[in-house]
This record gives sequence, C-alpha cells and structure tokens, in this order.
Amino acid sequence: MTSHLVHRSLRADPPIAVHGEGIWITGKDGHRVIDGSGGAAVACLGHGHPHVIAAMKQQIDALCYAHTALYSCESAERLADMMVGHAPGGLTHAYFCSSGSEGNEAAIKMARQYFLEIGQPQRTRFIARRQSYHGNTLGALSAGGNAMRRAPYQPILSPAFSHVSPCYPYRDRRDGESDADYVARLADELEAEFQRLGPDTVIAFMAETVVGATLGCVAALPGYFPAMRAVCDRHGALLILDEVMSGMGRCGTLHAWEQEGIAPDIEIVAKGLGGGYQPIGGILVSGKVIAGLDSGTGAFMHGHTYQAHPVACAAAVAVQEVIHGEKLLDNVASMGALLEQKLVERFGNHRNVGEIRGRGLFWAVEFVQDRATKQVFDPALKLNDRVKREAYDRGLACYPMGGTIDGKHGDHVILSPPYIVTAGDIDMIVERFGDAVDAALASVT
Repeated sequence: MTSHLVHRSLRADPPIAVHGEGIWITGKDGHRVIDGSGGAAVACLGHGHPHVIAAMKQQIDALCYAHTALYSCESAERLADMMVGHAPGGLTHAYFCSSGSEGNEAAIKMARQYFLEIGQPQRTRFIARRQSYHGNTLGALSAGGNAMRRAPYQPILSPAFSHVSPCYPYRDRRDGESDADYVARLADELEAEFQRLGPDTVIAFMAETVVGATLGCVAALPGYFPAMRAVCDRHGALLILDEVMSGMGRCGTLHAWEQEGIAPDIEIVAKGLGGGYQPIGGILVSGKVIAGLDSGTGAFMHGHTYQAHPVACAAAVAVQEVIHGEKLLDNVASMGALLEQKLVERFGNHRNVGEIRGRGLFWAVEFVQDRATKQVFDPALKLNDRVKREAYDRGLACYPMGGTIDGKHGDHVILSPPYIVTAGDIDMIVERFGDAVDAALASVT
C-alpha cells in the first residue's frame, strides 16, 4: 500500500481510473471496463456526455459558488422547476444538497419540523424497514436497517427509529400465502408498530421504493405501498420515499413511485439526478408540508454550505435535459426488458441462482448454495466479492453486496448500466457477468 488516501480498504490500493467515455472506464494500466453498474447506480448517462460537460463549463465561466444565505442561482431555480414545476403527485418544492445521505437527513428534519409547526410536538418517532439503507450519516444510518453498516455505530445511533419487515417475497412470504395476504400481513405489522409507539408519536414511515444495494433491487408487490400509505394516513403520519438509487429514471419512470399508485409526502433523490457529473442530492416536498412550515416560522431550520450549488445544479439540469431529449426512459424500459430476458436465459435454471429480480435497468441476482432449500453460501467465502473481481478481470464493473438476508448471510450482485446502453452492450454485459459468476462459483465449490 502506497496511497495516503483513505480508501475503502486500507489493505490494498484500488486501480487508478484515468478516462471515461460512454459506458467504458479506462484504468491507468490500460484495462478497459464496461461500467455495468454505473458505479453505484449513479452514472445514468455514462461518462463524458458532451451536453453535460458543456453545461458545466458554461456555469463555471459564469458563477462557481454563491452562498444561499444571500443568493439563489439560475441553475438551482431551473432544476427545481424541472423537478416539481409540474407538481408530480403533489410535490411542489425542492431542496438540493450534495448526497443521498444529506437528502435523507433533510427529509428527517423537515418532517419533524413540519409537525412542530402545525402544533404536534409529541411526534418524535420514525418507522423504517429492516435490510434497507438511507445513508451513512448518523441520522440516515439510524433510519436505515442495514445491519452490517449499523453494527459498529449501534451505541451512538438514535433511538427515535424503529424497523419493520421489508417486502421481500423471495424469502419472507410464507408457503401458501398469496401476494394479497402477504401485503396485508405487512400492513398489520406496520399498524402494530404504530400502536406500540403510540400512533400520535409517529412522524413518518420511511422506505426505499425499490430497495437498492442492501437487499438487491427488490420491488414491492402490487398493493404494498397503497397499504402502507393507508396506515400512515389513518394516523396522520407522513410517507417518505427514498429514491436515491431507484429514482430519476432508473426503474423506467422518472419517479419509481409512479408505478405504485401512490405519491410520497417527501421524496429523496440523488444518484441519477446528476449522473455522477457533480455531487448532488435533494428532497422533493409536497405542498402540504411546505404550507405547514410557511404557516409557522416560515423557514426550514436546516442548511449546508454547498446546498443548491450552482455547478452541481447546472450539471443536473443538463443530465435531465438529456434524459428527456434523447427519450432515455424509453430505452431504460426496452433495454431493461432485454437485460431481464438475457439474465433469465443465462441463469434461469442455474442451481446457484435463487432469484433474478429488478425493474427498469436495476437488476440483481441473489446466489444460493442450493436452489431448492435457498441455503446460502458461507459468508466467509465472500462470494459476491469474488464475482466482482472475476468480472473486473473480464472487463466488467458490477456492484456486489453481502449480508442480503440479515446483514451477515446472503450474496447478491447488482447490474445497473447507464440509460444509454444498447442491445449489443447488454449482450456483452451478461456474457462477461455469466463467465465471472461461473469462475467465482468454481473457486468456492
């Protein structure tokens, strides 16, 4: 190890990336890799898109920074107009920060402040889900249910958060239980948690619309979110949907919740908002919540030095212009269907593949030691990481995760390529991924 940078592992330096173009990244050693996961489902346009680069340069030439205590800026105003100017699902205002974690913090604080402003200060509790993830700051980590990431910090996490079961049919639906019965059981569990805490103490229920890295691209069953929304509405609580990974087109619609028959009171966005060209995240807020703040103090008691950053917002505006102008949501839908088809063809009867799941260009493969019993591999084998390394050697970047089931057991790998991906790219991705999986499994069996 020679680097003075704190990398994700202190025991090995990662390769140096020096160039990105389209779906490809080239390392300093010349090794070219298909960005088959868009990093962490971030690089929705791939790398080096000329329209985004030009917009960033134009903004840099005009204005790089202005503090929001004194100024707004044109790029931030335009981005807000793009995101909520048409009031999707009742969302009327936007707040932009620099990451998904910051977005979740803002959502948590705004939800609490809303109830203070409308005269319900007793509401101090949040309910979220196990095996979900909302970010790495202490507040967002408290909200999340990623057992592995929570464990070292458990003594300093907030007790204001409790957790209920995810909607995870592959492992949690009982034998003979219909989709409707399973959804009803989960709604009853949420209702029971409201009652345990005291219904008038709950601020919000928080959930990823499609669960990302922690569970591996798990979409809810039909009727799940309407049932959860009904529980929240019955007790006057808010619904907060985290679409940091699944939103901004990743699942085939700009907002993943558009496919669920409900809308949130607050939505968190990030990765696909700016496509990795600049750090940016944020929240989209309903008119009801904004009206509550406006009728009280008239201010959101929260702020960041780099909120609504001019260059970050300019990049995000350009990314959204490309998604709309090039009709990339149509490509997400068609190439997502092709990716599913190719994964099923390659792995549909594989003895070590338990489930292939996802939506749009957001897919995961969960691995098992035995398909019939769903028995997992020994976590010590780190199968998911072996797949990542074998894929990289074959010129493919994918996104692995262990602890799928409980923070310790279970392996899955995510493929979430850029929205510009072609049919030929999909063929290459699945071929290289399939060969990597075969090699990784051979090394452990």
